[in-house]
Amino acid sequence: MSSLTPQEAATLLGVTVRTLHRWELDGKIKSTRTAGGHRRYDIADLISNKSDTQLTVGYARVSSHDQKEDLTRQVIVLESYCAKHGWGFEVIQDLGSGMNYKKKGLIRLIKLITSYQVERLVLTHKDRLLRFGSDLIFTLCEQFGTEVIIINRSDDSTFEEDLASDVLEIITVFSARLYGSRSHKNKKIVEELKEVAKQL
Repeated sequence: MSSLTPQEAATLLGVTVRTLHRWELDGKIKSTRTAGGHRRYDIADLISNKSDTQLTVGYARVSSHDQKEDLTRQVIVLESYCAKHGWGFEVIQDLGSGMNYKKKGLIRLIKLITSYQVERLVLTHKDRLLRFGSDLIFTLCEQFGTEVIIINRSDDSTFEEDLASDVLEIITVFSARLYGSRSHKNKKIVEELKEVAKQL
């Protein structure tokens, strides 16, 4: 699709149709007219005009509250990296499992990417995004023109702790489905798993 209606163009740019018309009057964007006199906007022209306002987004995540120090370290690394390169940026933070696709920050990131608002995505490590679904997000980035930068600093990654937490979450969910979340047997399994995780 190379030609957009005013509503589609406004959605793409994250503005109202009235703002779109004002920008056209100011000469910031151009439109063509259909045989019926309706405005149409060229998608390539809109994206090129939007590039100046695109963000660099850093994404930081940890699995649990007791890893908040690691979250702080990730944010510092991301902010330092982006500032060093002179990029306008914001850092989105998430607290939750790497296998949870419904985290608030992740959902916001996906919405920004799919509305052409992210010029580049910066991560300290690939697994900070998702444990097993990072490639899906990277494919979205490719489709929507978002560059992906992975700093990959090993000293900022707590892979083993995060993986243990994720495995614990999987088994907890399945045991709750088998025995009921409030059952004595389920609680016993969860407590035993927590003890094993502490020894890893």
